[in-house]
Amino acid sequence: MDRRETPQDEDSTHAGVRKLLYAVDEQGRYTSVRSAGWEVEATATRTALEEIARQRDDAWQRAHAGQTSPLEVHMHDCRMDLPLLAGAAGLWRWRVRRHFDPGRFARLPRRVLDRYCEALGLDIERLQRVPPREGPEE
Repeated sequence: MDRRETPQDEDSTHAGVRKLLYAVDEQGRYTSVRSAGWEVEATATRTALEEIARQRDDAWQRAHAGQTSPLEVHMHDCRMDLPLLAGAAGLWRWRVRRHFDPGRFARLPRRVLDRYCEALGLDIERLQRVPPREGPEE
């Protein structure tokens, strides 16, 4: 990208912070350029955040219906997915997936719950409860 063509679209996803990009100057060398944002990037970020919110809301509704454990809701609240939570907790993905079962989750030993608490930055009481819903109720 040419230095003069660096996008300077003001957007809310950068919160007024300029992002450092690399572009090619007049001599063909890479140089750093500050950018106020790029509308395409902002749209992609907003789309990703909407998908995360949709997954969190879906998990919250299933948790209240007794179809999944609070663990899945907290995972989405922390903007994590299954592989990331499994890696952070030091557990196999299939084990974490099994712990989404409310009955299995309720029987987890303290040492496993402590791993999730550490990975999610929650205390054990909060981990075991479905968090209150943010935003308007449906």
